[in-house]
Amino acid sequence: MESDVLVGFLIGVGVGAAAALLMAPESGEQVRRRIRTKAEEGTEYLKKRGAELRTTASELVDSGKKAADSAKQQIDEAVAAGKQTYSEELNS
Repeated sequence: MESDVLVGFLIGVGVGAAAALLMAPESGEQVRRRIRTKAEEGTEYLKKRGAELRTTASELVDSGKKAADSAKQQIDEAVAAGKQTYSEELNS
């Protein structure tokens, strides 16, 4: 949901910027140069944001794996304790 809003916003910004550039009283070469510059800036922003999102996702996956490992260890210990108690009750 949030990514859809971000994508929509970025598309809107791009369309608005392109319309403003095309309607500006500049020569064709200046407009093309300006469009190219803005497109390069947008590309760099998206690359940077993508790298940040990949890093965040990787950190979340690692955190999830650690939490799952910890939970598994606690469950294994609880099962072992339950087996030990059961065995002690049978032998007494």
